[in-house]
Amino acid sequence: MTTPSSPSSVDLSRGASFANGFPHEFFSWLREHDPVHWHEPTEHTAGGEGFWVVSRYEDVAYVIRNPQLFSSGAAGGRKGGGTALEDHEDIVNIVLNFTDDPKHRRLRGLISQGFTPKAIKNLQAEMEERAHRLFDQVPDLQHFDFVRHVARELPLQMICSLLGVPLDERAELVDWVDQGLASDKGDVMDPESRAKLRRYGADLIEKKRRAPADDILSTLIAARFEEDGSQLTDQELLGFFSLLFPAGAETTRSALGGAVKAFAELPEQFERLKNDAELTRSAIEEIVRWTTPSIYKRRTAVEDTELGGRKIRRGDKVTHWEMSANRDGRAFTNPFAFDVGRWPNKHLGFGAGVHFCLGASLARMEIQVVLDVLTERFQQFEIVGDHAWMPNNRLLGLTKLEICAA
Repeated sequence: MTTPSSPSSVDLSRGASFANGFPHEFFSWLREHDPVHWHEPTEHTAGGEGFWVVSRYEDVAYVIRNPQLFSSGAAGGRKGGGTALEDHEDIVNIVLNFTDDPKHRRLRGLISQGFTPKAIKNLQAEMEERAHRLFDQVPDLQHFDFVRHVARELPLQMICSLLGVPLDERAELVDWVDQGLASDKGDVMDPESRAKLRRYGADLIEKKRRAPADDILSTLIAARFEEDGSQLTDQELLGFFSLLFPAGAETTRSALGGAVKAFAELPEQFERLKNDAELTRSAIEEIVRWTTPSIYKRRTAVEDTELGGRKIRRGDKVTHWEMSANRDGRAFTNPFAFDVGRWPNKHLGFGAGVHFCLGASLARMEIQVVLDVLTERFQQFEIVGDHAWMPNNRLLGLTKLEICAA
């Protein structure tokens, strides 16, 4: 896989390659010397197939914004497809992010009704109350794990509230997700953990059918498409649950954990935010750029095409690395500087185009609420113990961050 003169080889198909964080050195080299890189298969690579690695901002944005060339579903002669390296046949063209138009437009149009600005705004008071309560429950602010006590809990509680998952069942669910993400089997989650989550989702959907409640899942079960009066199938509903629960619980956790780590290492940035509340908007976007919790996605080439001077064949797997794009000096001034005042900030942390993150508004609000509590309650942070990364090449973030807050 290593190109001559490149830094040490990194097997991007292996979760363990990310156990110490994102390999920025390798991607910096790729952006300069091999921006559309062919990754040879290794013993860890799903399906035993090589894949393209797209690292520059402009090229990543091009792949994202051209689904007619780079498909999220089954395309290019493949029976399976999807947005991770492993091909899926059972959920492709069913789960929202594994679909292309017109199916994607149909699903998104209905599901997005639960994520309107008004619906998200209505969650703010509950979210603020929960955030303050989480900090109140920390046993010792002189030394605590921020990820465990706050970053993990707030998004998890909110996504459970949205989906109608009983809060006393949240810990087991997120443990399944964490165990699945920590696997080194080359997919977003290992098959066993994914199956447990799907079985739970199927049971929950059946319960909501029998006894609807005031939550998004109940709303979607009853919803009908205006065009033909049809409803979401059980498979589509289960796909929505299987996508939203881990995405909603994990990605914002990673953003919050990464933000506090950055503030601890760069206390002047936290001081700027404390002294100027108007920086909150730009700080949120910089946190998403800096942490980029969903570090890559995969597409399938619909036809023979060319990108960055490389010939891509129909059916090839093409991975585009948003984390790398968000550190590209061609798109950002001083990309390796964490700057809460950075504006404009056209990061790709929420994606772009038709697959722009459905939960972006919710994630932004969760980050804002935690920032408000942090700036209100604390003067500074210091990392005083261990920190650990999720060894996953798709959803990367801190699983532990021991800090002292003053």
